[in-house]
Amino acid sequence: MHDLTHCQLIYVNESQQHQVESLQALIEHHELPIVLNVELSVNKLTQKYRQNLTQTATQPVLLLDDKDKLSWLSDGLSVAPEWDKLQRRVVSAGRKSELLLQAAKITADSSVIDATAGFGHDSLILASTGAQVMMLEQQPIMALLLLAEQQRMSASPNWQKLMARLHIINIDALSYFESLKSDSATGGSRTTDVVYLDPMFPEDSYQDSKTGKGAKVGKHMQALHQLASPPTLDEEGQLLTSAQAVVSKNALHSGRVVVKRPQHAPTLANQQPTESWHNEAVRFDGYFA
Repeated sequence: MHDLTHCQLIYVNESQQHQVESLQALIEHHELPIVLNVELSVNKLTQKYRQNLTQTATQPVLLLDDKDKLSWLSDGLSVAPEWDKLQRRVVSAGRKSELLLQAAKITADSSVIDATAGFGHDSLILASTGAQVMMLEQQPIMALLLLAEQQRMSASPNWQKLMARLHIINIDALSYFESLKSDSATGGSRTTDVVYLDPMFPEDSYQDSKTGKGAKVGKHMQALHQLASPPTLDEEGQLLTSAQAVVSKNALHSGRVVVKRPQHAPTLANQQPTESWHNEAVRFDGYFA
């Protein structure tokens, strides 16, 4: 059982009471260990106001803006999944344009687990193929942001089919993999074609240690670093081994584990992949069952 996370939810318009109730309903339905302390703001959500909130808050602050978008206030910056900003990329996603899809090799019949969902951007790309994607997110605040974004985007007819292929659970990956193992032992038939892992890694691993070149850490990643720590080498090994066990159950055809890394980062748990795909910034390592 998670400890309860108390959050301050600030909304900006009295007409948003329905949205606030909707968020409360999401928390209850998905049994998220979150308590919302709700407050109607008398101020506009200016950058100065956000900065002041960050400095004075004694608990995490969530903002519901005038477009009903839920965001989390991290160091004065509002961070949110903002899936609508990925529309062009999602529409054009294919193996030519997306290294992730080259590595995953999934089809509309595939079942995928995104075991470290984060802001869900890679889950959208995976689901753009027609595949069903189970999104696992350990942090309750992040899970709520994902669920609220799914609900918001489901109101748009163009996004409804894609949203229906995303299944969001507030759970850590190892616990979920263990539940799949239990299902299998009792005759359960759930199979998984691909497990996708994008674990947290140290902020400096985005850059080449010799040249200093590489991607800077964006605000979304900075925010995630506040909530979670990179896994230890032992934890990386557990994660990879458990993920491989989940896809190897699939007797019909070989499954695979795909791991996202910064281009210059070491391999997960120092295990050599079967195959790798990379560009200048990022690498996808494939471990085939």
